[in-house]
Amino acid sequence: MKLTQQQEDFIRQHEDNDIRELALKLDKDKYRELDVDLLLKQISGRKTAKDKLPSWYNHDEIIYPVHLSIEQASSEATANYKASLIPDGNSTFADLTGGMGVDFAFLSQRFAQSVYVEQNRELCETAGHNFEVLGLQNVATENSTSEAYLEKMLAVDVIYLDPSRRYDTGKKVVRIEDCSPDVTKIQDLLLAKAKIVLIKFSPMLDISLAIKSLKNVSEIHVVSVENECKELLFLLSSEKDRTRYIAVNLNKNGKIEKFYFTHEEEQNAEISFAGTIGKYLYEPNASILKAGGFKSVAQQFDIQKLHVNSHLYTSDRLISNFPGRVFEVTTWFIPNKKNIKSFVSETKKANISVRNFPMSVAEIRQKTGIKEGGDVYFFATTVGNGTKVWVVGEKGFTCC
Repeated sequence: MKLTQQQEDFIRQHEDNDIRELALKLDKDKYRELDVDLLLKQISGRKTAKDKLPSWYNHDEIIYPVHLSIEQASSEATANYKASLIPDGNSTFADLTGGMGVDFAFLSQRFAQSVYVEQNRELCETAGHNFEVLGLQNVATENSTSEAYLEKMLAVDVIYLDPSRRYDTGKKVVRIEDCSPDVTKIQDLLLAKAKIVLIKFSPMLDISLAIKSLKNVSEIHVVSVENECKELLFLLSSEKDRTRYIAVNLNKNGKIEKFYFTHEEEQNAEISFAGTIGKYLYEPNASILKAGGFKSVAQQFDIQKLHVNSHLYTSDRLISNFPGRVFEVTTWFIPNKKNIKSFVSETKKANISVRNFPMSVAEIRQKTGIKEGGDVYFFATTVGNGTKVWVVGEKGFTCC
């Protein structure tokens, strides 16, 4: 499969057009020889790749598969992060759920020999073409199911899987047992065939249930991009000791926030709860919250948690490298009628968040008339003694 020069020219010429309008206006008879459906799919794919996969976008010859495959594929940022997890000294690699091939393209560069396995023949052929375009060396493609290939394959250093997270109907699934392949059924064979097994799961997955279903989990990486949780990475190893949690936030400026803890450290952490609000308010990034490092983050940064169910923190000393958002508190108050009236008289716009509070953001806006936006941030929450408070601050600090 390869695009002709005419097709490449057409795609470049129209890639900024609205895809729906282009589909309606395009004279299919006039462009019949160019395969209109293929052209529209490629234009749509390039639109997505421009931000998600910039290094792929820079190659005009890349063939993009159906939209669902692109949607499910990793971004360049998360694929690069996965590659960074592979220790030096490993030489052989197998990706048993190849898909679009984004993760394979980045991971395979860490190995001397790599195999891409995909059960969909068309997707497999497309990926093979794209690997040539990208100039990948010493890679092979196999059109097979992951289970069938796993049975016959020779042992490798690292195996990677990204189990399908959708039923045939398109409904998303979040239990390991509902994914394809079901890793719980093949994990013994996976660990027999590789020293390291890296598995990508949906951020919707229940981590505590997954830990019970999987063996030899040495690391769990909760990966966010710009504070939006994107994926969970489970690293299985026969040399597993204690499971380590790594909460990661990848920023577009290249900066990476990382926070480490273990389940035992979280369970045994001794922290204090705030009865009042200090000079600064801290909101951990999405990865820390998903990973469940609620007490560990308070202990490691020596800050007070507002309440056992309020995942906000405070201190009088600025923690400038805190992994999340930091606000300088301008005021805080108990939201009675008098205090709310005074606050609303001076505040027409605000960014409102609710943490462990009996009203939703919509209900607060309806009650106060405060519009969204502006430079004011306030959190409706609960402090250690159970008192409901509104904390108002200014955002001025982010982690390095």
